[in-house]
Amino acid sequence: MENDIYAQARYIPISAQKVRLVADLVRGKGAVEALATLKFTPNRAAGPIAKVLKSAVANGEENFGVSRDDLYVYRIFADEAPTRKWRRFGARGRFKPWLRRSSHITVILRERDQ
Repeated sequence: MENDIYAQARYIPISAQKVRLVADLVRGKGAVEALATLKFTPNRAAGPIAKVLKSAVANGEENFGVSRDDLYVYRIFADEAPTRKWRRFGARGRFKPWLRRSSHITVILRERDQ
């Protein structure tokens, strides 16, 4: 794990299931290509994923001195974060729970072998 460059965003208010759909689009791509793909992806999860990816690229450039053209998305995943439980009152005095799910997004970059 000596070459891993990572960034993390926590408590993003989008369900992990929806974030994974967008994460699958960029897994394995080059960092610059992945950012271009996310820019034109209409899903709401594309914004937070792009933000984490930019952060990981900046970490690689600043802390490890790696060019952004040499980086690729080694791993990207979304884990479930705490779920906020809201109440909604239904007919006949019943109770309808609303589950507002959130997620943690992690991006791990590696340098391409020349």
